[in-house]
Amino acid sequence: MKSKFIIIPLLLFIFSCEKPNPEIQKQNLSGYWEIKSVKMTDGEKKEFGINTIVDYIEIKGDSGIRTKVSPKLDGSFVTNGVSENFTLKIEEDSLRMYYKTPFDEWKETVIEAKDSTLTVKNRANKIYIYSAFKKYDFGNPTEN
Repeated sequence: MKSKFIIIPLLLFIFSCEKPNPEIQKQNLSGYWEIKSVKMTDGEKKEFGINTIVDYIEIKGDSGIRTKVSPKLDGSFVTNGVSENFTLKIEEDSLRMYYKTPFDEWKETVIEAKDSTLTVKNRANKIYIYSAFKKYDFGNPTEN
């Protein structure tokens, strides 16, 4: 009986320490992402409610494009035409996004990329938490 109390927590610990697979993360990056919160380096957390800007990420092979878009009520999006190109590299068992513009270069580390959640750490060690953007749904009025 005592061995159950030792084995079960031990198994839970082992499985919770499993590192994410960068190849699977890469497959989950494409889509529309809405920022939910930012964890600052001092531990403070900034929450975001309704967003007027959404990040659209498109991956092709080992590179991608990130574009800021504004969702419209009809389900479409408007962009300002500005995009940032990046390359993907797997380093130290982590997926990294390397950006380069005429003005700057930086990298972000993907901490988690699932079908509905994206978590990224930037060069200032701020952690950005995104959720998959869901189109506005005003529902159909029901008849009584």
